Amino acid sequence: MNGPKFHVDGIILDLDGTIVDSKEAYLDAAMETFSAFGQKLLEQKAAFEIPKRFELGVPLDDLTQGIDVDSFCEVYLKAYYAATAIRSKPFPHVADALEELLMKARLALTTRRRVPKSEVVEQLERFGLSKYFEVIMTGVDTASPKPSPETIFKCSRELGVSIMNCMVVGDSITDIEAGKNAGTRTVAVFSGIFSREELQRANPDLILANVMELPDFLE
Repeated sequence: MNGPKFHVDGIILDLDGTIVDSKEAYLDAAMETFSAFGQKLLEQKAAFEIPKRFELGVPLDDLTQGIDVDSFCEVYLKAYYAATAIRSKPFPHVADALEELLMKARLALTTRRRVPKSEVVEQLERFGLSKYFEVIMTGVDTASPKPSPETIFKCSRELGVSIMNCMVVGDSITDIEAGKNAGTRTVAVFSGIFSREELQRANPDLILANVMELPDFLE
């Protein structure tokens, strides 16, 4: 494929929206949360706007339909973590892409989910994907979530790869910001809940439709 070719020794990939499709989990979590407060999800697009707001730290008041925001968030996060364990699924051909990437670099996986690493490993094992990652970090493994570069630095150290030779790949603005804050190459994929236009504003080094396209851009 035409485009820049990058040489990196370590690739740090996001989980939701990059490796696994979590849109059904977002929808289920929103529906369950509104139902818990005796309401219905009025617009499906709100189900994807809620996790965007969480990532970006933007207020949810206009989306919660009059429900107390703190109470809404508490119920929503519990519902989301339950839903993502059973509703998330790997993107088609992602194993093939990871196989190719592993021939070019060492791989790490990060997620903002505040769950024990064992839960993520268990899910990846069901999908046959855990074997590709030397390092897996969740939201409980760092004090500061992305866009802080903390998790990127930790992955780099555990991979044994210089941060300057790492690449961060993710579907959200905070993934790209975290990579930039750490000083890595950054690749945005619009296979998650952020659009190409939204991701473009974060100015990544490369924007792709999905991670399956990435091997063609690596040396």
